[in-house]
Parts: sequence; structure tokens; C-alpha cells
Amino acid sequence: MESVNLEVLQRFIRLPGILLILGIAACSLTGIQTPIAKPALTVQPAQAPTLRSLAQSRRFYIGTTVNVNALRDEAAYSATLAREFNMVTPEVSMKFSETEPQRGIFTFAQADYIVAFAQAHQMQVRGHNLVWYTDLPAWLTNGKFTRAELITMLRDHIITEVKRYRGQVNIWDVVNEAMGDGTLRDSIWLRGIGPEYIDMAFQWAREANPQARLFYNDYGGEGLGRKSDAIYALVKGMLQRGVPLAGVGLQMHISLNSYPNQKDVLANMQRLAALGLEVQITEMDVKTQDDARPMQAKLAAQAQLYGEMLQTCLSVTACTAFVMWGFTDAHSWIPAFTGRPDYPLIFDALYRPKPAYFALVQALSQSTRVGVK
Repeated sequence: MESVNLEVLQRFIRLPGILLILGIAACSLTGIQTPIAKPALTVQPAQAPTLRSLAQSRRFYIGTTVNVNALRDEAAYSATLAREFNMVTPEVSMKFSETEPQRGIFTFAQADYIVAFAQAHQMQVRGHNLVWYTDLPAWLTNGKFTRAELITMLRDHIITEVKRYRGQVNIWDVVNEAMGDGTLRDSIWLRGIGPEYIDMAFQWAREANPQARLFYNDYGGEGLGRKSDAIYALVKGMLQRGVPLAGVGLQMHISLNSYPNQKDVLANMQRLAALGLEVQITEMDVKTQDDARPMQAKLAAQAQLYGEMLQTCLSVTACTAFVMWGFTDAHSWIPAFTGRPDYPLIFDALYRPKPAYFALVQALSQSTRVGVK
């Protein structure tokens, strides 16, 4: 494959009407390549609008999860992150197993590094996450504890972590993926404490930081259906009980072969907003595996999905952020998880923008949004 002519792309990228067309054309020339040791830092022309500049002009958050090792080791990673995004979510650095590897012994070095980077670059941090059914330390999963002990351990963990970042991290995914397909998911917390662990977690997070906006976050409930109905019932009940819930995160891990209907996503966002809740797309990526079309067609379809979901979010005042689970194919979780190559994100492995990037630029450019809830 020939390399993309970046000079040509730079001459025309300023014309919003052809952004998506140019993105598709660029990727049809480049194909998908593997990472190189030292990718060039200049992957976007200085005069072009960035995702960040477009989002900020609309008082909106455009974000991504952050791989702390890549942030430390790759100049292209940190430069792209700072240039294109105004919100970051630590990928693993704030999870239970990472922050409390031994009971009562907390380690925050990795999370601190991400928070410091975000503060230096005026970025909002989404804390992720405080309570999950997995990614737990061995001392917790292998131990035998009474209900009272589990309550104490969970409370201590939440209070310690949220207090540490009080004033620095004011958005938290408090409970992550507690819902199965219509009923609460089996977990150490559900078995050991009972369903009230969810309400408790939010109360403790509020105690540790009264200013924080607290979210319930889950996947598979982005559109309409059994799981989204169950999530809606869960959060409605929480509000009725006085639980300090501010919003719902819709993860949006989708693929070219399986994705929610755009109108259903809109309807779901609107019904959550009608409860007085904030809504955020929190973990979007679009898997390209299991699609037999040529790469150019797959990237065009991927771009359409990214663009449509951002357009949907921008059309709902209560939808305040659009966050992806990573931004470069070089650091996607999907290949390691499936054992097969994939290209689910908006920059390729060389930090070059893909059609999906230009679809997001176009959606932001065309939005008339001027403020958020």
C-alpha cells in the first residue's frame, strides 16, 4: 500500500463538508499498519480544528480512556491525547485490584500520574471505577468474609479513593456493570452484602466527596430492550430512595455486526434525561472483526456508527460527554481479548486519523449545541 499524502490531507482538512470523505480516502490509501517504534508527532495540521477545540466551543466533553504505560512511554500518545481530548478515564489505574492490592494498603502512583497529566492539560477526569464484579484483588476474592466485613472493606475502599482525589476527580463511575440481562449480576458484593450494596456505594462516595457527580455505568443497555429497561428501573428506584445518583454511563462497546438502533439510543437517553439524570457515552469502540467486507468499506461503516452516536448524544441536552475506550488501534483491548487483530478506534496504530475521526469532527462541526446541562 502507498503511504497517505499528509500534505494533501492538510491542504483540504479545513473544509468541513469533505472531512469524512477525505478520511475515508486517506485510509483507503494507507490500509491498516502495525505500530512503529517512533511514530511521527505531527499527525494533525496545526490549523485544523481538533476534536477538543470543537467540543470545548460547545461546552461539551470529548474523551478517551488512558493507558498509563503508553502515556509515560510514547510521545505520540501523550501529544495526541492532549491535543484531541478534554476528558480522560483511567483504563485500569483506579480499579480495585490496582489501587488496593493488599487489604488496607493502597497504591495510587499510576492513577496519580494520569490525574497530574490531566490537570496539566486542563482535562476533566472520570474516575473509573469504585465497585465492579471483576478486577478484584486475590485477597478479596479468595478470602472468606462476613457481611459486616465486606461492608466495612467496601466502604473503606470507596472512602479512601474518593477522598484522595476530592477536588481533582469530581465525576465517578461508582458502580460498574451490576446488571445482567434483566436481573442483578452475580458478584461477591451481591452474594455477600445483598442488592443494597449499590445504594451503599453511592452514599459512601457522596460522603467522601459531596461535590462529585456519581454515575452508574453499564454495557448492552444503550438502546431499548430488556437490559436497558432493567437499568432504567434500577436507577429510577435509586432516585426514589434518595440515592445521590447524577447520571448513567452508556458504554457503547459495539461492532459492525452488532449495534443499537440510533433511534432507540435517542429514546433511551431521553427517558433517562426525563428522570433528571445526566447521560454520557463512556466507553465507545467499534469492533471490525467478523465483517467480511473490504477494509475501506469496514472503515466507512465504522465511521458512520461513530458519527451517528455522537450526533445522538449532541442532540440530547442531558448528554454531556462522549468518551471512547482508547483512541489508537495500537492500544486497543480487543486484539488481546479475542486473539485476533482489530481496528476499533479513531486513530490507526501510527496515530493517523481514520474515517471515524473525521466523522466525529463533522458531527461536532455541524452541531448547533451551545451549552450543556
